[in-house]
Amino acid sequence: MKDDQFNNLSGYRAVWLFAMFDLPVATKKDRRNYTRFRKALIREGFMMLQFSVYARYCRSEETALWFKARVEGDLPPKGQVRLLSVTDRQFGKMEVFFGKETTPVEEPPHQYELF
Repeated sequence: MKDDQFNNLSGYRAVWLFAMFDLPVATKKDRRNYTRFRKALIREGFMMLQFSVYARYCRSEETALWFKARVEGDLPPKGQVRLLSVTDRQFGKMEVFFGKETTPVEEPPHQYELF
């Protein structure tokens, strides 16, 4: 597939999968579970947007469903995890502020998925 074909994907077909979580860290075991879950997200290609909010670009809803299943397999025994899919078009409408300064929204990665 040519590079220009990747750039012409519909903003409604590609999705961003968000993983938002609130996990306990009171005990050493809790902290270990938190770290394992966070590292599993990173290993699956998620990037940190804020503390406990990670997102991953997926070229299609089908790919997002596959990653949802992968995240479900890594869920820690305690705590709350929320998964949310939004289209690339919706993600692009997000406003990001650092103080009163507006900054651009993250761009989809320029990499190929092999599945």
